[in-house]
Amino acid sequence: MSGAGPDTATLLLLVLFGLAAGVGITAVGPGGVLATVGLFVLTDLSPAQVAGTAIVTHVATGLLGTAAYVRSGELREPRTRRTAWVLAGAAVLGTPLGVLANTLVSGRAFGLLLGAFVALVGGLVWYRERRAAPTGAAHHPSSWVAAPLGFGVAVASGVFGVGGPMLTVPLLVALRMPVLAALAVAQVQSVVIATAGTLGYVAHGAVDWPLAALVGVPELAGVLIGWRIARALPSRTLKAGLVVVLFALAPYLALYGG
Repeated sequence: MSGAGPDTATLLLLVLFGLAAGVGITAVGPGGVLATVGLFVLTDLSPAQVAGTAIVTHVATGLLGTAAYVRSGELREPRTRRTAWVLAGAAVLGTPLGVLANTLVSGRAFGLLLGAFVALVGGLVWYRERRAAPTGAAHHPSSWVAAPLGFGVAVASGVFGVGGPMLTVPLLVALRMPVLAALAVAQVQSVVIATAGTLGYVAHGAVDWPLAALVGVPELAGVLIGWRIARALPSRTLKAGLVVVLFALAPYLALYGG
């Protein structure tokens, strides 16, 4: 794009990316990365500005997603709440490190690394789904597992400006946590990651507020749509959709890494 700013078509595409991101956040988990993808592909922002602008949008979507899953009951279950708090606590430590690491990432590395990681997570979910646990075998990870998982996710989320569900949901599903419970705890973690990440990127002057609003408002609408989709579709369908989304995003990100 030119220095004059986005044209009308680009602005419309960013709105659509935001809407799709919101649907994906609460329906399958990794959808929030679409905000990062849209800003990365459609604008001339630096990696820090892309991540900073994208992560701002996940504050409100995380809050709305958390409220939705409280209402539907997933976050009222004690084991689910415990996992949510452990992930959120780990995010307080991990996210600032991710923001700092972003300053070392070039535009090419930003796309290539994110694409590679998305493919890795998609492969993990696919592998575990092919060896799915028998009915009744789903469980919640211990705090000793959830804490390092949450820390690692927070670091990566801070680097790439994603809210957390993109990585947390497939990893928890791979650990045989119920899909809806994984989606619910990821929303809580996303609030912490997005808040800490926003503060970090604001300190670096790396947030484009008009673009954050342009993407973030339709993203909020998408969160409510995605929550309804998640509760209407069976678990196996959600997992299949998760794998398809991740594998579709991986080459797309790598292609625009240069």
